[in-house]
Amino acid sequence: MSSLPRVNTIKSISSDLFKERNLKRLVEKFKKSSEIDRFRTKHGIYEEAVHRLAVKKKFQWIEEILEHQKTFKDISKEGFTVRLISLYGKSGMFEHAVKVFDEMPDLKCERSIKSFNALLGACADSKKYDKIDEYFRGLSSKLSIKPDLISYNTVIKAYRDMGSLDSASLMLDEMEKNGIEPDLITFNTLLHGFYENNRFDDGEKLWARMEEKNVIPDVSSYRSRLHGLVNGKRMSDAVELVEKLQKYGPKPDVICYNALIKGFCNDGKLEEAQKWHKELVQKGCVPNKYTFGPFVKLLCEKCEFDKALEMCIESINHRSLMGAALLQQVVDGLVKTSKSEEAKKLVELGWSNNYSHTSLKMPS
Repeated sequence: MSSLPRVNTIKSISSDLFKERNLKRLVEKFKKSSEIDRFRTKHGIYEEAVHRLAVKKKFQWIEEILEHQKTFKDISKEGFTVRLISLYGKSGMFEHAVKVFDEMPDLKCERSIKSFNALLGACADSKKYDKIDEYFRGLSSKLSIKPDLISYNTVIKAYRDMGSLDSASLMLDEMEKNGIEPDLITFNTLLHGFYENNRFDDGEKLWARMEEKNVIPDVSSYRSRLHGLVNGKRMSDAVELVEKLQKYGPKPDVICYNALIKGFCNDGKLEEAQKWHKELVQKGCVPNKYTFGPFVKLLCEKCEFDKALEMCIESINHRSLMGAALLQQVVDGLVKTSKSEEAKKLVELGWSNNYSHTSLKMPS
C-alpha cells in the first residue's frame, strides 16, 4: 500500500496536477501520486496529463510517466496495460505502444482481443495507416485472436481516414462473411466517408443497406447525409430532410443547421441562410464559429462590412471565434470604406478575446 498521507484525497491531487504549469514538476508529482492505488484507477487523470505533455511534444516525459507504471502490480491486469497502449497511441508514439504489447507475457499479463484492439486503435490514432492491415491480419493470425466488431470498426475508420473508401467498404463485406454484424458505428463511419467525399450514390446505397439490417440512423447519420446533399448542391432536398427531422426526429443539432447555412451562403443566398440562423436559435441550438464564418465570408464578398461587423461581434460574444484571417478581411473592408474607428474597435475586441496580436493586425 502507498505510504503517502491519506489526507491527500484523489480530488485534491487531481486539482493540483491540473493547476501545475511546470510540466517537469507535473511529471514528478504524477509519478509520486501513482503510488496511491486509487489514483491508478482514474483514467481521466492519466488522459489529461498525457494530453498536456503531448500538446507540448514532451514525448520523453510521456515515456517517463507511462514506463513508471510498469513498476506497479496493476501491470499484470490487461485493462491497466491497455490504458498504457492507448495513451501511447493517442500521443503518436506507436512504437512504444507495440513495445508494451510485446512485453505483456513478460509482465505476466494475458493478451486477448481487448489488448489486440487497443493496439489497432493505437495504430490508427498514431496515423500509422500503412501498418494497420499488417497488424490486423498478421498479428491476429500469429496470436490466434479472432477479430471482433471493434476490430473491424477500427480498421474501417482507419481506411476511411486514409482515403481508401473502397477498402473500407470491402472490409464491411468481409466482416459480414465472417459472421460479424455491422452496427451503427460501422455504418456512420462509412456514411461520413462517402457523403463527405462527394460519393453521394455510394452513400445512398449504404443507407439502404443499413435500413435493410434494421440499424436505426441517429443524428450523426443524418448529419452526414445532409452534408452530402449540400455538397451536391441539392439544397431543396437538404431543407426537406431537416424539416423531416424537426417533425419526426432525431432533432437536428447545430451541425445540421450549419450545413444549411453554409450551403445557402455558398450559393450567395443570404436571406435563406439568415432564415436558418434564426431557426437555429429558436430551436435552442448554440451557434458556433461554423455558424458565423460562412455569413461573414459572404458579407465580405458583397462588401456589406457593417453587417459583417455585427456578425463578428455576435460571434465573439458567443465565444465562437472564427479564423483570424476572416476577421482581418472585415477589418480591412471597414478601413477601405472609411470606417477606421470601427475597424480599430473590432481589432481591440479580437485581441481581448484570445486572437493573436500577430495574426490580427490593427489598421494603419
